[in-house]
Amino acid sequence: MSQTSSPTWWQEAIIYQVYPRSYLDTNGDGIGDLNGITERLDYIAKLGVDIVWVSPFFKSPMKDFGYDIADYCDVDPMFGTLADFDRLIAKAHSVGVKIMIDQVMSHCSDQHPWFVESRSSRDNPKADWFVWADPLPDGNPPNNWLSIFGGSAWQWDSRRKQYYMHNFLTSQPDLNFHNPEVQQAMLDGLRFWLARGVDGVRLDAVTFHFHDQQLRSNPPATVRDTSTVTDVNPYGFQAHIYDKCRPENVPYLERVRQVLDEFGAVSIGEVGADDALAYMAEYTAGGNRLHMAYSFNLLTEDHSAKHIRGQVEEFNRRVKDGWASWSIGNHDVPRVATRWGKGKDPVAFGKLALALQLSLKGTPTLYQGDELAFTEADVPYELIQDPYGITFWPEFKGRDGCRTPIAWTDGPNGGFTSGKPWLPVAPEHLAAAASKQEADEHSPLNFARRLIAWRRTMPQLTRGDIEFLPAPEPVLAFRRDLPGERSVLCLFNLGGETVRFSLPQLRGAEALAQPGLPGEVQGDEVTLPPCGAWYGYAA
Repeated sequence: MSQTSSPTWWQEAIIYQVYPRSYLDTNGDGIGDLNGITERLDYIAKLGVDIVWVSPFFKSPMKDFGYDIADYCDVDPMFGTLADFDRLIAKAHSVGVKIMIDQVMSHCSDQHPWFVESRSSRDNPKADWFVWADPLPDGNPPNNWLSIFGGSAWQWDSRRKQYYMHNFLTSQPDLNFHNPEVQQAMLDGLRFWLARGVDGVRLDAVTFHFHDQQLRSNPPATVRDTSTVTDVNPYGFQAHIYDKCRPENVPYLERVRQVLDEFGAVSIGEVGADDALAYMAEYTAGGNRLHMAYSFNLLTEDHSAKHIRGQVEEFNRRVKDGWASWSIGNHDVPRVATRWGKGKDPVAFGKLALALQLSLKGTPTLYQGDELAFTEADVPYELIQDPYGITFWPEFKGRDGCRTPIAWTDGPNGGFTSGKPWLPVAPEHLAAAASKQEADEHSPLNFARRLIAWRRTMPQLTRGDIEFLPAPEPVLAFRRDLPGERSVLCLFNLGGETVRFSLPQLRGAEALAQPGLPGEVQGDEVTLPPCGAWYGYAA
């Protein structure tokens, strides 16, 4: 694990996301739970990661599977109890792993007591805790703001005879961060978990905290944003300059950082924006805001070398003292082995994608199952749970395909549950089950373990600067430079055909002993087979 004695230890760390519903079910109800994560912490520790990011497990009606919180300071019974969470923390720390939790601050559930009170009248103590607005004279919503999940961002409430704002589901009303009491309530909730031993927080929808108090309508987008939302969603038609990414967010993030610093905890922000790189830069600058941030810019279909290089170079150009976390898979997008590896061998591509991600400058965030090279599951319409997918079906099938339960064995339900799983275990995942990969030294799982262990011996890959080198598509080539260490050259063939080319920087380079991906360099001539890669010391 990383050396936590360094104040910037998290820059060398690897984050591993666990989606609790789908990790391991220990009570037979078909839904994963906190005890299931605790039971698999030895597996996680053996993988070699440093931080486990646990997606929401708080009390919730589960309309958006935990991202609609009804109590910020308690565990939903389907996941366990606070005592179960305390055991999870204790076990994690005993095996050298830190725990990071989601903080969903921008919105909550419409069943949260705060909203129940707020909607009851216009003059109650919580009346201004949410974003309320009168209708236009013709009864329409106050402006043109849209919900990411489809339709208007405004929902009529017959109790107050006003509209309330929701950036996501209608059952996820937006909190009014212009109210100081709301800010303080969120900071208090953060302290609750930090005091229980949580080591870090992932701030969900971090750009959505504040809205324009004048409620000005968004202008049309000059460039369609398809990095944050599917292209069948009209949300991308607007330039989102008034409903999110407001300047008031920066001083609030500085308040969040002050609380985190009291406990020595780290943070990562999820940045969804038309110009996500700008806000990644702004929100991580100065050493007094977020520790790191990631965007959806590498969670797209586009995985060309040009696109990846452009994202990393642009971030580094804009950011002088901030830090990125490059994520290529999570619970919101199709699995990378399918999204980027379409038409390629999923095992070979899964290994390549992991190697590339762990070689970029920044803290990698891995998604459960990517270490097993799992592909996107095909969930039939009648079994889909995701409201986002139900709304935009069939052009967009939602997020269930990347959320299906982990296959730990090739037995019934993949060893995930003794009951009926909340989503079906993908048949193809049974053939790639963790227990089967455990016994195969060439499996993606054992490759991931070797790669992570090897990366830990290469300070150039965890601390070094990055400089991209000229190479033909679909090859991504760069060097990692760290004072006092030999420069490391990294070459990756993202395509499905063998690529041969010359690269003068390779003259005199020395191949590195590393976990093993096919690739060859002779002189300055490179041969990379499909999904091949090569690491070497520069001359």
